Amino acid sequence: MSIIEPKVLKGFRDSLPAEETEKKRLFAILEKTFTSFGFAPIDTPVLEYTQVLLGKGGGETDKQIYRFTDNGDRDVSMRFDLTVPFARFVSANLDKLPLPFKRYHIAKVWRGENTQKGRYREFYQCDFDIVGVDSAAADLEILTMICQSLKNIGVDGFKIHLASRQVFNRFLAKLGIQDKLTDILRLVDKLAKIGEEEVAKQLAEIAGSNAAEKILSYIKMEESFDKTLEKITALAGGEADDTARLCALKKALDDNGLADCFVLDPSITRGLDYYTGIVYETFLDSAPEFGSVCSGGRYNNLASLYTKTQLPGVGASIGIDRLISALEALGKKNDNQALCDTIIFNTDEPLLGHYTKIALMLRKEGISCDLYPEAKKLNKQFGYVEKKHIPVGIIIGTDEYESGTITVKDLRTRENFERLPLEKGIEKIKSLLNHEA
Repeated sequence: MSIIEPKVLKGFRDSLPAEETEKKRLFAILEKTFTSFGFAPIDTPVLEYTQVLLGKGGGETDKQIYRFTDNGDRDVSMRFDLTVPFARFVSANLDKLPLPFKRYHIAKVWRGENTQKGRYREFYQCDFDIVGVDSAAADLEILTMICQSLKNIGVDGFKIHLASRQVFNRFLAKLGIQDKLTDILRLVDKLAKIGEEEVAKQLAEIAGSNAAEKILSYIKMEESFDKTLEKITALAGGEADDTARLCALKKALDDNGLADCFVLDPSITRGLDYYTGIVYETFLDSAPEFGSVCSGGRYNNLASLYTKTQLPGVGASIGIDRLISALEALGKKNDNQALCDTIIFNTDEPLLGHYTKIALMLRKEGISCDLYPEAKKLNKQFGYVEKKHIPVGIIIGTDEYESGTITVKDLRTRENFERLPLEKGIEKIKSLLNHEA
């Protein structure tokens, strides 16, 4: 029988223990942040009817979706994001949900797109949304949560680029080219990828050279949020509810000391069809080449595909894998994170029951404890410890067993604390781990 090569599909990856531990650590921080804002977790199926997913994805997304016919001859697809399934979820469960409904969802999604640095075909998204209300307060809460989430993770240099699809729509209507909205939105969305010259060329082909020049002027950032807002307000035909919303958001961000995290960037359009209001993308100051690590916006008509009930929504999505890749490139990823607090070295096979008893006691104290499964030479056990980056070891030989003590070893400094009474030993372990004794 031939050996099967253990290879992985392009764009897909295995996740080793250290990588998965770091990911789970970030998830825990994010979940704690979301719940502190009153958001609740949900989940949806990986597979949906294709009709459900393609209802409002639009454009490039339709080409990237993993689609097939299942064993029941049904046309099904794997979710490409968490927003469209969420719209279906809310519509299907409307009678069970409080409105406005605040949710978060951390799960994998799949897109058959070209792979590149920090971008994969299978990856995690982390979404948080508010549905059932269209207000500046809801928009502000999502923007605030983006800031708080990134700060809690330890990201200390980022800018959230904010824009309004409503204002842009008014501007295009004033130019008389609103019928070309979708093509223009997707082209402007590619500005960072293909450059201003190519965007200008393609805009001229779509809308004419005069309109192309005006669009390029519109999407250019000025020296401040206020100056940019003043310009796009004038180009869109004057003040309206959409510019008033931007003014209200700017004032609230100023009032809360968050304005420095934001810039008004009219070139942000987001490529998906379902956005109707504010839109935003988040870039790391020291790693802009990774693209946006958190994007989103307002989508007031998405759920209308599945229900007649008006369900305006606003939300954002953190690209977990891309964010981790960026943090790694910046040297902020913890590659030596301990996979366990302590380990009991197995030096005497007949003491297995006693080892297990001590391990259970430590776990009850909130100290994670590994137990080496064989009575091997300590050198071999130390090799195991180094790969798991375990900081504290416990040695219990015949002498310790008979005297009711344990020897605690700081595996980082190799310092021993010999034959401590069990209670004192646990206190020492907590001290070494910076737990409260």
